[in-house]
Amino acid sequence: MLFPSDTILLLLSLWSFNIGSCDHRYNDPKNLNTEFALNLYQHLAELDNRTNLVISPASISLSLGLLQFGAQGNTFAQLKHALGYNTCDQDMQEFLHKVYKEVTNSKQGPVAQLACALFVQAGIRLSPQFLQHAAFWANNAVQQTNFSEPNRTATQINEWIATNIGDGEENCLSLETIDSPLNQVAVVSTMYFKSTWQRKFTFTDTQSLSFTTTEGITLKVPTLYLCAEVNYGEFLIDSLERISVIELPYLGETVSMFVVLPSSRRTSLAEAESYLSVQTFPLWSNSLRRTKMDIFLPRFKIQNHLDLKMVLPALGITDMFDPIGADFKGISEQGNLYISEAIHKAKIEVTEDGTRASGVTAMVLLKRSRAPVFKADRPFNFLLWQASTGSILFIGRLTNPIE
Repeated sequence: MLFPSDTILLLLSLWSFNIGSCDHRYNDPKNLNTEFALNLYQHLAELDNRTNLVISPASISLSLGLLQFGAQGNTFAQLKHALGYNTCDQDMQEFLHKVYKEVTNSKQGPVAQLACALFVQAGIRLSPQFLQHAAFWANNAVQQTNFSEPNRTATQINEWIATNIGDGEENCLSLETIDSPLNQVAVVSTMYFKSTWQRKFTFTDTQSLSFTTTEGITLKVPTLYLCAEVNYGEFLIDSLERISVIELPYLGETVSMFVVLPSSRRTSLAEAESYLSVQTFPLWSNSLRRTKMDIFLPRFKIQNHLDLKMVLPALGITDMFDPIGADFKGISEQGNLYISEAIHKAKIEVTEDGTRASGVTAMVLLKRSRAPVFKADRPFNFLLWQASTGSILFIGRLTNPIE
């Protein structure tokens, strides 16, 4: 079972502020979320290619999409370019709203919840048109707050987070600029996912096996085992190198985890990651074939706290962080707004069936099988993908299971 959750917070501060026009051109809607997710992930991965990493593109694009409703001029153009779509387009609004509804539909197995809230300084009047968009966007809530009382505001925000992704200090946000007297609006979005595997791993089959890190260090780590028929494929990424891709569906089979593993130990994970794109990933996923396999997957838990101001400029989003250049007149005409803080916090835990394992690992001997083996005993990528919407809920890499 998987227990990822994440939070993104975009804190808008008062500064100085034309109604931008809405362009109605966009590519295939189903590919847009995938393209943004992979572009964002690759820019983050390039910052440090040796560490564990997990992000939720679904949560980040939700907040950026909401901001696009209130952006104008060049700020609007930059958000549109980075996301790859225009939230002002009626067809796109309906498609994305359908995506968010489908993501949060838990009737078919997974428990998923994508939510967004606006925390607004008391006395600030938001644009009625922006509020209408916000209400439709992802059933978000609008709450009044008082940024002159930073501790109370932080508590209010973290209580809202807790109702959406669970209690626990690890889910709380620490906001550097929360006590600024210029704060006007905080945009917070969360993505929570929890589900059992379609075919569960058995705890008694978990073994302590070797995992070789990016640095070449060999560790003994608890490793899950399953013999099952799954979707599997091998793909050539250049003239010599190959990757292996396996799909592990969750209950209801609406969401799956894809594990992407370099087939050869001589192929670095960074090299394999460079081939993750909106062209290749759907091609890989559609080309997998049912294969009976022995599957070995390390048990792992990853948590990241990321400053999006370090990566969004690489996607062309710069003006919204500039006190002079930011243009959010579509949110409120009472003051000029810009983004002073952009935080993303994500975590993921993969275990046999969702229970937190104890410190003791069962040691068992498995009978030798003639089935092909998928053994994730070295760094790999993982993606939680909803095929019906093309949404990557979570994406990351594991370089060290015990970090």
